[in-house]
Amino acid sequence: MARIGAIFNPYTHSPDEFQDAVLTAEREGLPELWIWEDCFRTSAFAAAAAALAWTEALRVGIGISPMPMRNVATTAMEIATVERLFPGRLLPGVGHGVLPWMGQIGARVASPLTLMREYVPALRELLAGEERSLDGRYVTLDGVRLDYPPQTPPLVYAAAEGPKTLRLSGEVADGTVLDSGHTPEEVSMAVRAIREAREAAGRPGRHDIVAYVVAAFGADAEARAIADVGDKPDPAARAVWGEPDEVARRLAPFFDAGVDDVVLLPASRTDLGHFYAMAAELSRLVARS
Repeated sequence: MARIGAIFNPYTHSPDEFQDAVLTAEREGLPELWIWEDCFRTSAFAAAAAALAWTEALRVGIGISPMPMRNVATTAMEIATVERLFPGRLLPGVGHGVLPWMGQIGARVASPLTLMREYVPALRELLAGEERSLDGRYVTLDGVRLDYPPQTPPLVYAAAEGPKTLRLSGEVADGTVLDSGHTPEEVSMAVRAIREAREAAGRPGRHDIVAYVVAAFGADAEARAIADVGDKPDPAARAVWGEPDEVARRLAPFFDAGVDDVVLLPASRTDLGHFYAMAAELSRLVARS
């Protein structure tokens, strides 16, 4: 079933605003709230745990946490602990991280693809309660097993954009997070590459596709949404705007392209309370369609 979520953007809103945003999202009935971890702004797992503790039904997505910043065993422990405390409500994702930032903290790797190929399967196996040993280029584990793995392992998402990373995410992850600013046609090509790679790797089941999409509701919605896309060609195809029923129509091509979960990125000069209320209404419209 098609899903709708929304983002708390750490560039336009500070940690001091996070609790109010989370409580508003829960009160309005928004199914999912997504965060991300950029250097040097907010911690993904601390914020996710707080949001889950403040709420009863809201699911929290991490899209994404940089792999180079944490040993894979540490990431597995973080996810497992949060999942045990709040079963079924965490959507954890990992990615390469912004390479210059990884260089600033001494964590930049020469081959991000190799890191993902080693890291994501090890993370998934640890979360499944398996014992893992690996002597890789970047990931080294010697008989590591979590004492308290999740009762049900969550899907592990990987962020991907370039052709090689898209295919690799299909091979090794349970889902993929696609960044905003793409047309439905571009998204369709990415989805095709991901799912072809999963099938070629012999992995059963459906790969879950999450796509961020710039969105605006209310006054000047069209201008604000298009402005946030930037100078890419055909910007109107890369964002959505209007009242919830109009946004639902504009999102149909993204779902037709194979997206399972559209996560709305608030355009600039957005009131989060109003945005989350509109996104929640949109989620109900999409669920009924």
